[in-house]
Amino acid sequence: MKTIICDIDGTLVTYKKDTLGIVKTPHDVLPGVIEHMNRWENEGCKIILMTGRRENLRKITEEEITKLGIPFDQLIMGCADSGRVLINDEGSKVKAHSVSLPRDKGFKDYDWREVGLTKLKL
Repeated sequence: MKTIICDIDGTLVTYKKDTLGIVKTPHDVLPGVIEHMNRWENEGCKIILMTGRRENLRKITEEEITKLGIPFDQLIMGCADSGRVLINDEGSKVKAHSVSLPRDKGFKDYDWREVGLTKLKL
């Protein structure tokens, strides 16, 4: 089973520049996100969502993500988006990968096999 740690704004849903935009404007799910996230959930992956949104937006964030149909196991709030680094040990194989996607492009055009995830055939 793999653990997927994924940002929300600009990665899963359209990016909104400020808190008012996050709260007042509906987000659109980006291309390929629902299909891939559901596939990974069905394959047994643990899905952790992480965001720079403040803790006081937890309830609205959880409600929105659930309403949009994006599966997740855990939500981590308040992670600064000025830079994130994944640090992990390496045994006989590489156990951690990092993927940086262009903002608001979605999941459709990335070959997820490069990081050990199944590429969904549509």
